[in-house]
Amino acid sequence: MNVLVFAPSWVGDMVMAQTLFKVLQQQYPGLMLDVVAPPWPYDLLQRMPEVNQHYNIAVQRGKFSWQARRDIAQKLQDKHYDWAITMPTTWKSALTGYWSGAAKRTGFLGEMRYGLLNDRRKLDTQKLPFMVQRYVSLGLEADARIPELQDIPQPQLRVDQENAQACLEKFNIQQNQPIIALMPGAEFGPAKRWPTENYALIAKDLIQSGNQVMILGSPKDYETAVEIEQKSGVQLINLCGKTSLLDALDLLSCAYLAISNDSGLMHIAAAVGIPQIAIYRSSTPEFTPPLNDKAIILQAEFNNPDVDRIKLKSLDGIAGFTDVPVASVKSAYSHLVT
Repeated sequence: MNVLVFAPSWVGDMVMAQTLFKVLQQQYPGLMLDVVAPPWPYDLLQRMPEVNQHYNIAVQRGKFSWQARRDIAQKLQDKHYDWAITMPTTWKSALTGYWSGAAKRTGFLGEMRYGLLNDRRKLDTQKLPFMVQRYVSLGLEADARIPELQDIPQPQLRVDQENAQACLEKFNIQQNQPIIALMPGAEFGPAKRWPTENYALIAKDLIQSGNQVMILGSPKDYETAVEIEQKSGVQLINLCGKTSLLDALDLLSCAYLAISNDSGLMHIAAAVGIPQIAIYRSSTPEFTPPLNDKAIILQAEFNNPDVDRIKLKSLDGIAGFTDVPVASVKSAYSHLVT
């Protein structure tokens, strides 16, 4: 069977999408699985052994990108796919699967996609509380039992050991000292980001305990990392904007521990299997937890039924919010190192 999957647009979602790829391979031995992804998380497909071929669709975030979708569909038509699965719920994301000519086209109904999908699924958020359950369900028959979270195969990204070694040498990271990774960034505004002064306190404590601390993130996290270093009063390794996504993945595999907000890098850390402390503020692990048996999850308290915290960009002036204390992160760290 030849199956085509249209993958999500966010890094963390792409990592979690590997659960679907794993389930498809388990369900259909000998399956040929190809995946189409937008540029931002595309490189991660190179580290997923379940994927046969991967295609980068040159769409722009927030744009319809009609021609790009048409162009990729024309390339795919000769593949004669038996089944196309569209993971995003937007109308435009289902177009390419329709144009590809796949006989079976599966996805959640989403934005009234009646003409584009012929295997339409209703998204039951009560039955499918976790994101990965929603993903995995698309690879099962519509009436199949949905696996519990603990029964879903965890993402496992392949590490390029040679590239990891090259990155360590490039950034002068010593291999005779434990490496701790801090990832202070997160999308959708500061509501998901643990304060820089808290990261600074943790960084100082880690350095004084004999660790090296590297900060990973995108170019827009660079100034945040500078602020953390200034507030900590110790020397940190600021790699924000200096690595590719795959470089960051390989460097994370060298770390003894990762401390992060709920972010794409949090999910990458989980998928390389290192111990991690995941800090949730406005978001919740009840939807997108790190799929890692070595993870300790810390959740801020939010006692305000009048506010949908998931949609918050900022927590300034929001009543009922109690942040994750620095002491809780230190306690989690002590638990992991003993």
